[in-house]
Amino acid sequence: MLSEPRSGRLAAWGNALLAGFVSPDDAVLAIVGEDAVHRVEGLPGESGPVGLTLALGRLRGLGAVGLRVALPAPGHPLGLSGPPDFNARALEAEEAVVCQGAALGLVPEVYEAGPAGDVHVEVVWHCLAVREAPPADVPSLGEAERELAEALRDATRVLSQLDVAASGPVAEAAVDAYRARAERGREVLAPGYPPRAVRVLELAQRVGLLISVAYENGHGGAVTASEMAARAEALRPVERTARRAQVAAYNAFVEERERGVR
Repeated sequence: MLSEPRSGRLAAWGNALLAGFVSPDDAVLAIVGEDAVHRVEGLPGESGPVGLTLALGRLRGLGAVGLRVALPAPGHPLGLSGPPDFNARALEAEEAVVCQGAALGLVPEVYEAGPAGDVHVEVVWHCLAVREAPPADVPSLGEAERELAEALRDATRVLSQLDVAASGPVAEAAVDAYRARAERGREVLAPGYPPRAVRVLELAQRVGLLISVAYENGHGGAVTASEMAARAEALRPVERTARRAQVAAYNAFVEERERGVR
């Protein structure tokens, strides 16, 4: 969870575009980010891959009024609603976007191209049929915020007891340095999102970074098998909660629309 999921950028800026908060050019620029190019393959009515601008317009014409995020992991189909073939593709990619109002979903496939020293990233979004049903295990923003705060307190306590490297000031400094580099000039969410969604996403990303630092710094002070097991047991539910919170934040735009807030 060191980086923002591409599905998050697509859903957030796609929602802002569908609602008229940003122009197509601005939305596509934000979605592509540092990648070289994004294309959409399998879009109804198109015989081959098309660019994001055309794809987002076509999805609107097909009835899409909003975009949701799914961040599934083994044993946790977070944000998915089926069918099995779409779920399997999303699980392999560990992310997907699901259209509200059109029974379609998008799963990214990432390619690296170019010679050594000049490698660039290309992304193909595969458009597939989805089942129109409530997404799995997605909390409300309020629920996500409460769960995240509780999980973070529990994990910090356990990791501190085990003397794990990622629970101390060195890890905090590493996270702050990474965020300063990664978020320089980047909006956390697209225009039109509620402030609470921004707050939840920022906390979820910070928790995800702490978990990543914990894993990347080895076992810290957890040297026995039982301590390592306890450490993994402490991190696992926090990582799950952080993913749920991320999905809740990205999907807040659509949730508000469904409640008639917009």
